[in-house]
Amino acid sequence: MWRSLIIGFSLMIYLCTVAVPPCLAKPLSFSHAMLRGRDFSGQELAGSGFANANMEGANFSHADLRGAVFSASILRNANLEGADLTDAMLDQTDFANANLSDAILNSTILLRSTFDFVKIDGTDFTDAMLDGAQVKWLCRRARGVNSKTGVDTRASLGCD
Repeated sequence: MWRSLIIGFSLMIYLCTVAVPPCLAKPLSFSHAMLRGRDFSGQELAGSGFANANMEGANFSHADLRGAVFSASILRNANLEGADLTDAMLDQTDFANANLSDAILNSTILLRSTFDFVKIDGTDFTDAMLDGAQVKWLCRRARGVNSKTGVDTRASLGCD
């Protein structure tokens, strides 16, 4: 019995000090960085900071970006297809020509962001904070259903 307790306790200490599980990993900070063309696809980046960063042409496809901060960033021509951006701060972000197809933008803050020629097929904007002009622009481009949430893009934007 004591041997089992000692082995179990030793394993717990190892896991808590050496092998940090991804859910306990500290968020990364890339704020004010030049990250043009970087590949972040499929990475676990929940809670990370990208404020005021230039990520033109970066690949964030299928990345976990829940709660990440992208305030005042450049994401022109970036690929965010299938990324989970739930609860992220994306205010004042430039999404010109970005691919947001099948992305989850639930409860995100997108105020004063630009969406010129953005691709939003199947994007879920449920409870996202958007300016009225943004919604009007996005509704003209909205179509499809998000493959993970099952939510229609037009319905998530409140389009007529």
